[in-house]
Amino acid sequence: MATVINGIDDLKSRAGSHLGYSDWHTITQEQVNLFAQATGDHQWIHVDVERAKRESPFGGPIAHGYLTLSLAPALLAEIMSVSGVSMGVNYGCNKVRFPSPVPVGSKLRMGAEVVDVTEFEGGAQYTLRLTMEVEGAPKPSCVAECIYRVYV
Repeated sequence: MATVINGIDDLKSRAGSHLGYSDWHTITQEQVNLFAQATGDHQWIHVDVERAKRESPFGGPIAHGYLTLSLAPALLAEIMSVSGVSMGVNYGCNKVRFPSPVPVGSKLRMGAEVVDVTEFEGGAQYTLRLTMEVEGAPKPSCVAECIYRVYV
């Protein structure tokens, strides 16, 4: 169940705290192919299943790093929501890394930690450290500091 954050003061009180994890989600070849189609990134390690099995150091196709990152909004909705604001927007990222691959067919989940909250006139900006992990993998697949803004 998602943590409901009640307004900016509640958000500020959570700086430095971990909010929890999303559910596990299986990454499918169909998702990877649709992402390749949408972005024009048809690199064989993502979309050529037979070649990836034969030639890739990963033993099969892997999800695009940016596909993994693009799942953040959907996975974040499983972790948290902010009430008492009129709207929220993605504002950007400070740092994004892809330490390990996301094999097609693997299960992925995301954890979120509130790094910082700063008020501005009419709202607040907050930074989350988002850590995506593949079930059973020794290292995270994506670690990103993402910035969001909420408006009252």
